[in-house]
Amino acid sequence: MTRKISRRTVLRGLGAALALPSLEAMQPATRLSGAEAASHVPPRRMAFVFVPNGIHMPDWTPQGIGYTFELPYILEPLSSVKDDLLVLSGLTHDKGRANGDGPGDHARSASVFLTGSQPRKTSGANIRSGTSVDQAAAQVIGSATKFASLELGCEAGRGAGNCDSGYSCAYSSNISWAASTTPVGKEVNPRLVFERLFSSGRPSEIAQNRGQREEFQKSILDFIAADARRLRGRLGQTDRRKLDEYLTGVREVEGRIERTELPESKVDQHVTPYAVPAGIPSEYGEHIRLLCDMMVLAFQTDLTRISTFMFANAGSNRAYNQVEVPDGHHTLSHHGGDPKKHAKIRNINRFHVTQLAYLLERLKSVREGGGTLLDNCMIVYGSGLSDGNRHNNENLPVLLAGGGGGTISTGRHVAYEQETPMTNLFLSMLDRVGAPRPYLGDSTGRLQRLS
Repeated sequence: MTRKISRRTVLRGLGAALALPSLEAMQPATRLSGAEAASHVPPRRMAFVFVPNGIHMPDWTPQGIGYTFELPYILEPLSSVKDDLLVLSGLTHDKGRANGDGPGDHARSASVFLTGSQPRKTSGANIRSGTSVDQAAAQVIGSATKFASLELGCEAGRGAGNCDSGYSCAYSSNISWAASTTPVGKEVNPRLVFERLFSSGRPSEIAQNRGQREEFQKSILDFIAADARRLRGRLGQTDRRKLDEYLTGVREVEGRIERTELPESKVDQHVTPYAVPAGIPSEYGEHIRLLCDMMVLAFQTDLTRISTFMFANAGSNRAYNQVEVPDGHHTLSHHGGDPKKHAKIRNINRFHVTQLAYLLERLKSVREGGGTLLDNCMIVYGSGLSDGNRHNNENLPVLLAGGGGGTISTGRHVAYEQETPMTNLFLSMLDRVGAPRPYLGDSTGRLQRLS
């Protein structure tokens, strides 16, 4: 017989604390109604994914409007989740423009991406931008979860120094800002993210657990096995299957992380010119996918409801040999109308979208309530620039994926009037996660036609 368990049940072992996905045993009895039943409605999550250097817009923008649009070349990898998408055209970040501050478009494109605020042009310590949408939400709903927010990235950043025409590196390497002068650093090592999500929080136990796992080649699941067996005895057949699938998924991710830490794992300097510490895959796509898995696990177990992910820093000059583009991305973005460079840029763009497809498909594969985890998410994907050569900030490439808990009507291409602030989208998202604000950055109101 199934026994009711708390939604906050955690499987524990030495140095390990494994949160659980939503199970039927966590749901209220059918007789509950009103506020008590509403408290068991799946929470809404939101995430923001940033890519640098703009997009080749002719192969991004659908020709059709509404439900009849076709996915263009760059967006084709999203065909399996097309009905879960909104392609949003016409949105603008005016504060990403120079507005009298001269060059530095790449740094501005990252700092404005989630803030909608003009960054102060400085390479010193007196940085200033604005509170980002993710942190505006975290300040209201972050206390409901173990982690108020989760910041991820594939390239480490610097908090000081000149990275773009007099703009601090803090602008180029951060999209999350807790306050106008406080960027929130991101984690680039999947191993450290994994340990953070599934540790007990006690440093001595965490170190002992890690040491024993390495010495005896054990999984984190070995340390919570006894607790897991006790829990299985209290669950019905459906929940047992769901628990087994979840634990198998955790072990699979852990195994992939471990394989990146093998001594023979070498960094291919033709793929990335950056120093890669242990735990970070040398293959860029696998690096992205592992961090995507971290986000999915964090959302699935309600460890956080808010996340950001920088696929690369603003102005990144990473090469993409995996799609036969040995040239640096930033260098290519200054294409000057060269068709050969256009072709390479669109292949880089398609590579990034392929990784986004992986994230969305993973979210869609997790059952939650009467639907999927993706149904209860809002995932924004885009760049702070349109064309990387012109450095323009209007008609930005923006996708919104997920149903927002039934509040968003997906499967459409929606074209807005030019110069519509992207921050209007953010206000509408904050409303949906229960963190409304009167304004954010340069917003002028809520974004219409999402539902």
